[in-house]
Amino acid sequence: MSSSRIAALAGLPLIAVLALGARPAPPAPGGPATAPDSILRLADAGRIQGSPSAKVWLVEASDFQCPFCKEWHDQSYEKIVKDYVATGKVRFAFLNDPLSMHVHSMQAAEAGMCASAQGKFWPMHQLLFGSQDRWADLPDVTAYFDTLARKAGVDLAAWRGCVRTHATRPMIDADQARLRASDVQSTPTFFIGSEKIVGAAPTATFVKALDSALARAGAH
Repeated sequence: MSSSRIAALAGLPLIAVLALGARPAPPAPGGPATAPDSILRLADAGRIQGSPSAKVWLVEASDFQCPFCKEWHDQSYEKIVKDYVATGKVRFAFLNDPLSMHVHSMQAAEAGMCASAQGKFWPMHQLLFGSQDRWADLPDVTAYFDTLARKAGVDLAAWRGCVRTHATRPMIDADQARLRASDVQSTPTFFIGSEKIVGAAPTATFVKALDSALARAGAH
C-alpha cells in the first residue's frame, strides 16, 4: 500500500504525512504542556510500528471493545508482529473505528491515542485488548483505564489531561470518516497491499496475504 493511501486512510491532513517518516520523540514527563497539534502529531506517529523501509503496509481498522477485534488480537497479532513487523518486512498501522454499539469504545480509543501521544500506544493497546472482558461491562471505565495507563508507563497527569480535554478526538473522528469513505463497515477490517480482509480471519489468511504482497513488492 502506498504512503498516500495510508495517509488517506489515516484521515489526518499533514499530520499523517509526518507519521510515515521519522517518529518524533515523546514529550518528557513533567515538561511543558503539549500543544493540541503536537499531541495529534505524536499520537499519529505512535500508532505505527515497523521499519520505515518496509515495502508492505498492514492497516487495521479496529475497536478496542469489539470481541472480534480481540479475537484477532489474541490469535494473530503476536505472530504477525514477530514474523513480519519485527523482521522489518511489514509496517503496521492502527486506525480507530469505535462503534456506537459498544458503550466504552470511544473512551477506550481516546485512552489508547492519549497513550500514543507519549509513545505508549502499543503497551496500552495490549492492555486494553488483554483486559477487555474485565472492563467491557463496567458502568464506568474511567478508574480502570487510569490503572491501565499507569501500567503502560505514561506520564499520568499528561495522559489524564489529554483524555479529559478529548485532545485526540479529531484524529479518531477523522479515522472513522476516512474508513467510511473507504467502505469499511465493520471491525476488524484490514488492508494488506491492495487486499482487504474483513473480520477475524484465521492467521493463515493473513500470512498468505502478507507473503503475496511481499512477493509482489519484491521483498519476500
